[in-house]
Amino acid sequence: MVDFALLHRPALAGAKSGSFGSSSTVGRITLTALPEGHVLHVLAAQASGDIGGVISQVGDGGSHAVRPYGPGQWFVVGDAPLSAVEVAIKASSLTGSASIADQSHGRVRIGITGASVGPVLAKGTAVDLEQTSFPVGHSAMTLIGHISAMITRTGTESFELLVLRGFAESLWDELIQMSLEFGVDAKTAR
Repeated sequence: MVDFALLHRPALAGAKSGSFGSSSTVGRITLTALPEGHVLHVLAAQASGDIGGVISQVGDGGSHAVRPYGPGQWFVVGDAPLSAVEVAIKASSLTGSASIADQSHGRVRIGITGASVGPVLAKGTAVDLEQTSFPVGHSAMTLIGHISAMITRTGTESFELLVLRGFAESLWDELIQMSLEFGVDAKTAR
C-alpha cells in the first residue's frame, strides 16, 4: 500500500466573488460558500423503527445539523471536518439501527440570505418556500433549475443548499443569475 497525502481543493475556491447587480442594499442577496466540513448520509436499517432520537446524537449539536432526506435517511452536516476515526465512532453509536456513509468529499453547502431570498429561489424550484409552509429547520430535496439539491431553511431570510460537488459551481453561477435583479454579494467563507 502506498501512503500519500490527498490534496483538498475547495469546490467553490474559484467562484466569482464581489458584488453583482445593483448597488442598492434593498433586497440584497448574499451567497456564501460554506466551510467544507462534514456531510454524513445516515441510512436506517430495515425495520429499525423510529430512530430520530438516535440520529440527533450523530450531529454536532448545531442547529439544523440533522436533515431528513427521505424515508429512513438523513444528512448530518457540520462545519468541522471529521477524521475516519471520528466517523467510525459516530457510526458505532448507531450499531444495529443505522449506518453512515461519509459524503463530505462529494457534497458542498451554499448559504443564501437576504430579504428577497424567497423570490430568488422561487425562480428555480417549485417548492413552496413561504415561512408557513416551509418553517425554519425544514428541508426538502428539489431541483433548482436542472440541479438536484437539498434546501434547508436556516432562518427567516436564509437557506442552505446541499449539492453534489460536481454541480456546485454551476449552481453558484445559477444563483448569481437568479439574484441579479435583487443585487447579490457572493463570497467564499474561510
